[in-house]
Amino acid sequence: MPEPTGIGKYSGEMMKWLAGEGHDCAVVTSYPYYPHWAIQSPYERKSYWYTKELDGQISDAIKVYRCPHYIPKNPSGLKRIVSDFTFFISAFIQVCVLLFQTRYDYVIAVAPPFQIGLLGIFYRWIKGGKFIYHVQDLQIDAAKELGMIKSKSLLNVMLKIEEYVLRKADFLSTISEGMIVKIMNKCRKPVIFFPNWVDTQTFHPLEKKSQLKQQYHISPEEKIVLYSGAIGEKQGLDSILNAAKALSNQKIRFIICGSGPYKEKLSLKAQRLGLNNILFLPLQPKEEFNEFLNMADIHLVLQKKNANDLVMPSKLSTILSVGGLALVTASRKTSLYNIITRHDMGIVVEPENQAALIDSIRSAIEHSYTSMKANARNFAIEFLTINNVIEKFMSEISPPVRETLAEVIIKKTHAEADLIS
Repeated sequence: MPEPTGIGKYSGEMMKWLAGEGHDCAVVTSYPYYPHWAIQSPYERKSYWYTKELDGQISDAIKVYRCPHYIPKNPSGLKRIVSDFTFFISAFIQVCVLLFQTRYDYVIAVAPPFQIGLLGIFYRWIKGGKFIYHVQDLQIDAAKELGMIKSKSLLNVMLKIEEYVLRKADFLSTISEGMIVKIMNKCRKPVIFFPNWVDTQTFHPLEKKSQLKQQYHISPEEKIVLYSGAIGEKQGLDSILNAAKALSNQKIRFIICGSGPYKEKLSLKAQRLGLNNILFLPLQPKEEFNEFLNMADIHLVLQKKNANDLVMPSKLSTILSVGGLALVTASRKTSLYNIITRHDMGIVVEPENQAALIDSIRSAIEHSYTSMKANARNFAIEFLTINNVIEKFMSEISPPVRETLAEVIIKKTHAEADLIS
């Protein structure tokens, strides 16, 4: 059972796709806990030791090796470092056990956490094969820019380890053009574009938005401005509260949906501001999520200025797939800015510009932006289906005569809260 959002979601879906294609797959991972920062059912009693489970039918089952590690309830920068380190040690022990079992042709380390790339190098050194290092976000750079780690000495050590992993990898991949440039600047090696995908059949446009709103006990006359995703300091979600206060005299309902270490602080601040036009909701069930997304008139994709091109919001792909109107904060010439403006599939405003955000919400409420919504859906169908994305990636890493691929993903199943949107 992979986590419902973030890195765990995409890694789990990739493994199922590969297993469905006949590849022998195994995963070394933690117990599901993100984005709640607590072990999720039914693993609470098992999480203190190693377990093995089979995911799928016997013929194409994925072997999942779960490793115990420290999970902080209130994840500060230091506690996250400790959490990553305990997972690294725990996963190292599991990888050592795997050395005496099946030889895998490829080992993939999915970062963050960045240091698990060392486990990929170690496995390849003993067993051979190819090592792929896939970067979902530039964890160290983001921690530095957001002030989560202030020790220069510690940052330098982390960057040296990251540089070593980048140099030793047989293949490097990441999820955006801007991150490709940043990684290439670190190691002067080619980097494969391997974006996150979306299930365009499960997530698709629906009509009768007013009826969808009534299902959530919201008046059809109200316009819905939705933020759904990780709730952390990286996203700069205080701007939603400020917008809600500025637009409190209009028929607009702001919804913040998701989990994260910053959610309680945000909710208390909304109460202090006396906001009655904002609603906090937990993560929605997958089977209801398409309707939930279609209910919204505007989808917010927010990030702070100093997180530009260090992460790529994974929530965007699902918004595009439902043909939603995305209102995105992104600086000019960043990957996010370029992709939205190049395909005319959303509204872009400068990060941390509160006045511009409020004005753009007003504009989006007053106009339909029908062509943008159509462009968004078309882009998702053309470029973001799982078959298109993974098949292209496989062609990049496979030899001319394709061999049977066996995969090991060494990863931590969470999205590294607050460093992933």
